Amino acid sequence: MCSIIGYCGKPADMTAFQAGFAKTISRGPDDSRVIDVGQGILGFHRLSIMGLHPEGMQPFGLNGSWVVCNGEIYGFEKLKQALSKDYTFTSESDCEVLLPMYEKYGVGMFAKLDAEFACILYDGKQKKFIAARDPIGIRPLYYGYDGNGTILFASEPKNLVGLVGKVLPFPPGHYYCDGKFVCYCDIAAVDHVLPDDLETVCANIHDKLVAGVKKRLVADAKVGFLLSGGLDSSLVCAIAARESEKPIRTFAIGMSEDAIDLKYAKQVADYIHSDHTEVIISKEDVLAALEPVVALLGTFDITTIRASIGMYLVCKAIHETTDELFGYKYTDFAPSAKAFQEEAQKRIRELHMYDVLRADRCISVNSLEARVPFGDLDFVKYVMAIDPEMKLNKYGKGKYLLRHAFEKGDYLPHDILWREKAAFSDAVGHSMVDYLKEYAETVYTQAEFEEKRAKYTHAQPFTKESLLYREIFEKYYPGQSQMIVDFWMPNKSWEGCNVNDPSARVLANYGDSGK
Repeated sequence: MCSIIGYCGKPADMTAFQAGFAKTISRGPDDSRVIDVGQGILGFHRLSIMGLHPEGMQPFGLNGSWVVCNGEIYGFEKLKQALSKDYTFTSESDCEVLLPMYEKYGVGMFAKLDAEFACILYDGKQKKFIAARDPIGIRPLYYGYDGNGTILFASEPKNLVGLVGKVLPFPPGHYYCDGKFVCYCDIAAVDHVLPDDLETVCANIHDKLVAGVKKRLVADAKVGFLLSGGLDSSLVCAIAARESEKPIRTFAIGMSEDAIDLKYAKQVADYIHSDHTEVIISKEDVLAALEPVVALLGTFDITTIRASIGMYLVCKAIHETTDELFGYKYTDFAPSAKAFQEEAQKRIRELHMYDVLRADRCISVNSLEARVPFGDLDFVKYVMAIDPEMKLNKYGKGKYLLRHAFEKGDYLPHDILWREKAAFSDAVGHSMVDYLKEYAETVYTQAEFEEKRAKYTHAQPFTKESLLYREIFEKYYPGQSQMIVDFWMPNKSWEGCNVNDPSARVLANYGDSGK
């Protein structure tokens, strides 16, 4: 994944700065470099994915300017070709295009990138720092101010705790320049609703998702796939298997006693002929992973933590060896197309604090890199612009458009393509969440719960499980709860969604999801 940091002025304490940066060495264990650019400091921990040779090491420099970037820039070959008349490239790294692009386009370059990225750039001519983040926030970036008012940027909040006051997430789709955050792309905004009919919509969904998967197969390092047996991951794996010359490697995880996903993942793996690995976990594995997972995530959110435990453990095993667009189970209860669209926009804008955060931290802490085809910018922009009336569940099955888009072509077995949606934390095994809730019950009496939760005013814990997570969070990120806007929960204002648990298991339409 790589890790970046920028101190946009003279560090108050260089030793503390270096110690903070060292906390994310697992994101980039291949090489590390910190340079003084004259007006501040830039640092980079490298995980080699594109351009594995030493020439691909960052920071990249050009005419007194410098840049560090954690990202993947798709179509960088064409960008290099266009820029090569004015610049001689010395590496195979996709990120080497950034400084030549900046010299040509200035901050206008960010809107031109088809990328998932976070970068910090020092403009040597104007003696100023610029930072930017991709429109969805797939790559992490945080910021804060030291005691002198100097701004710092870093890949994870743990890099900044102790160096700044409040740590805040860098807003996706923005760049920072001259003391201001400027929006260059609001991916959730829709200028006009598409007039496309159902078959046209589904054909475009098919083509754009296939294109999104194909571009993410380009890498100089090995590529593997997390396969849950659910619709989204199964489609990604099926597309990748078709586009790959050799069998792809797939990985699935489940509880030893009641895994739901494993049987479906095995069915998909057999169908697409992947080299498949199952990771089996126990109650002891789940409880032992809890504190490390909260510490690496930097969140107190219930559903993010639940879903992260399985992802963390499967990525740990690998290392040692799209719901926001088409809807969740609870969006079946959307009272209108307008309400559905507003909820989708809210979820897309907040995605970087929940599902994207989970994928980034659980994967990067194990020195791996995530590729997110459902986060492809062209795909997201198109799906957001589809008439929300068409996205409502009027077909008797959630995510109908996505399913129908891949009905032809035998991508997946029929039973998988039309399988009911199950949340990842539930499908790993209902027992995993049950064990976490049972453990929380043993930690606090009811009186202790009421007393301890009362001291939190922002995102106040409302169950013993949520209090347990909050107290672990505060141990590692004291007073930094503002990094997460609130708990991820179904929209309680909708009929059928006024629940006190984020799991789809508590919804009336859960049905066959747990089978």
